[in-house]
Amino acid sequence: MIRRLLLALALTLGAVVPASAQNYTAMVTTTPAGAFVMGNPKAKVRLIEYLSYTCSHCAHFTEEAAVPLKRDYVAKGLVSVELRNLVRDPFDLTAALLARCGGPSRVFGLTEAIMSRQAVWMADAQVLVAKQGEALQAMKLIPQLQMIAKESGLLAIAQSKGVTAAQANACLAATPMHKTVIAMTKDAVEVRKINSTPTFLINNKPGPKSSEWADMDTALRASLGLR
Repeated sequence: MIRRLLLALALTLGAVVPASAQNYTAMVTTTPAGAFVMGNPKAKVRLIEYLSYTCSHCAHFTEEAAVPLKRDYVAKGLVSVELRNLVRDPFDLTAALLARCGGPSRVFGLTEAIMSRQAVWMADAQVLVAKQGEALQAMKLIPQLQMIAKESGLLAIAQSKGVTAAQANACLAATPMHKTVIAMTKDAVEVRKINSTPTFLINNKPGPKSSEWADMDTALRASLGLR
């Protein structure tokens, strides 16, 4: 009877679930530099992506790679994925700050949502520039970012993923968050000499130069020693 009770308790607590059954896509941590890492901390392969939210090639890669990358590599604990910002303009900075606004648990989902609607919100951003460009440039940074978020539709995208308007405006006004993103960009451009996005590193060595998932899939398989 006691053995049966112990077995039932172990099953209830999940103690008998094998480690291989763990889905590592739910594990997201933050590096000292402020980058986000999804996956097994002990994964054999670390894929680093420098991305800009206004980069069409980054959006293409995210659209193609998000599902198979997580399903075939991250979830199984084989690969971890690190997102690093390389911002190019106020619109890119706005998107980066909003993606970070939900914290580690939401950053990848927000990134996918922002990238999936990139063509739409960037078109609205261009309308904003055409109609209110001078007024926008005359604004101080925080009101400028908040206006961009609202008028481009980026705020609505963040809200659709659970970020409230108040949270979004607070993130856009958070100077420490600005400094983190700008410092990461400065490190990428001035120290690492990265001048295009997306740029990939696999275990800190140059990865594929294309934004095609097929090329990344081949590179990851090679790094893992898979056929």
